[in-house]
Amino acid sequence: MPNPTILTVDDDPAVSRAVARDIRRQYGDRYRILRALSGRDALEALRELKLRGDPLALMLADYRMPQMNGIEFLEAAMDLFPLARRVLLTAYSDTEAAIDAINVVDLDHYLLKPWSPPEEHLYPVIDTLLDLWHATPDPGELETRVVGHRWSAPSFTVRDFLTRNLVPYRWLLSDEPEGQRLLAAAGLSRADVPLVVTPDGKTLVSPTERELAAQVGLSTVPASDFYDLVVVGGGPAGLGAAVYGASEGLRTVLVEQQATGGQAGQSSRIENYLGFPDGVSGSQLTERARRQALKFGAEILSAQQAVALEVAGSGRVLRLGPESAIAAHTVVLATGVSYRRLAATGLEEFTGAGVFYGSAVTEAPSCSGEDVYIVGGANSAGQAAVYFSRYARCVHVLIRQGDLNRSMSSYLIDQINCISNIDIHPWTEVVGAEGEGHLEQLSLRETRSGAVRTVAASWLFIFIGAEPHTEWLAGVITRDERGFVVTGPDLVAGGERPPGWRLPRDPYHLESSVPGVFAAGDVRSSSVKRVASAVGEGAMAVALVHRYLEAQ
Repeated sequence: MPNPTILTVDDDPAVSRAVARDIRRQYGDRYRILRALSGRDALEALRELKLRGDPLALMLADYRMPQMNGIEFLEAAMDLFPLARRVLLTAYSDTEAAIDAINVVDLDHYLLKPWSPPEEHLYPVIDTLLDLWHATPDPGELETRVVGHRWSAPSFTVRDFLTRNLVPYRWLLSDEPEGQRLLAAAGLSRADVPLVVTPDGKTLVSPTERELAAQVGLSTVPASDFYDLVVVGGGPAGLGAAVYGASEGLRTVLVEQQATGGQAGQSSRIENYLGFPDGVSGSQLTERARRQALKFGAEILSAQQAVALEVAGSGRVLRLGPESAIAAHTVVLATGVSYRRLAATGLEEFTGAGVFYGSAVTEAPSCSGEDVYIVGGANSAGQAAVYFSRYARCVHVLIRQGDLNRSMSSYLIDQINCISNIDIHPWTEVVGAEGEGHLEQLSLRETRSGAVRTVAASWLFIFIGAEPHTEWLAGVITRDERGFVVTGPDLVAGGERPPGWRLPRDPYHLESSVPGVFAAGDVRSSSVKRVASAVGEGAMAVALVHRYLEAQ
């Protein structure tokens, strides 16, 4: 296979030569460097690459070009090479346009001109993007196919699992010719979906998440039965703990039930995370953290659910089912939270068939030209509204309070106010749902007057509150009245340490009522519900793990 290509596009010949020169000097031995002086010339070059089957790794395009500016070029180029990484070259005065491009072309980065010295401002950016490109499999080469129908909840579960675990797949409707051919070849009917066909031709009918994980290359069985550190949960706090634990020499395993990233991994754009001034998608942040943990030697188990925690002398045993367990010196609980179920008449039966908890980005393209309803007034709901506005005819945000100011960050409110197809409906709640096989209409109540109206709706996304799901820790770990894990000073009431505590010291700041078991992130009582603080607590928990092990 020929070397992958890096393409630069700039209408200023001097700038074009300069950027190509700097890139060739650093990457010319491994990549083919092409440069074009216009967007149209660049598209022609890309068409030739596509016809020859040559890979394209990265595109750098100047924003200010005549006839076709950089954003327009990158948007057109996405149709030819959707996996290629995209960088916009801008002047300082064009940074607003670059930020807008994040939503238009899913921009990976923008660079201010001049970028001198390239060792500081150019090469680190390109190194990161090339690493990401190499880590993303080409769906054409490793293609998993999923056959289902639009309103099948089990089909949605399979697609959501694959998407959140960054497994490339092709979605085929069961009433389309290719979907029908695959069903017939497997001896199945439309009633048997979802059907999953792996790259090696193996068929799975309505697979469990664990069966699916094992077939698409995710690790589901621990390599050892004893570790220094077991991290339960793969959200920002869990990934932070895994990265710092493994990088500091601890034998570390992370156990995740669904997909790394947690709620943050489903976010279409996180814009208030330190170090990402132009924002970063939850999946990008998650993938970088996951690869970082693996790089340092952490083990990541997918589709494994923790069902019990036991104390065995100086060890801590995590039960993963009736026949599987992992033992460790220490445990970090980072299971996060999940959205509360919305109690409305008839709603439960449409979960996965028009009603979704969380952003469900897999469904966004299917919403094109239709109305989307979102319940919730916090940042997660706002981020989803901005994302779905790219596809939907209108996004209706339903909130029980009078405005968004109490629960949403101001930067996100400003964005929403500038998007014409997002409507905010204050003092409104969902009280009912109806449909035949999938959601077709909602009953909405105005909370002040009590008036109820019915609207046609096929898409409802819910972001209300959070619950920790720590029932499996009952009787072992002290929790507050809402189920969140109590840690540190909050365990010492009236100068008394928690019942059963035998150490001659108070619990460390993030330590639970069981010595050596720590909690980090949203699952911890009184924690700050932000991505940055969750990552920080994950790192801090590892520092306390070291202190605990040294004392032992």
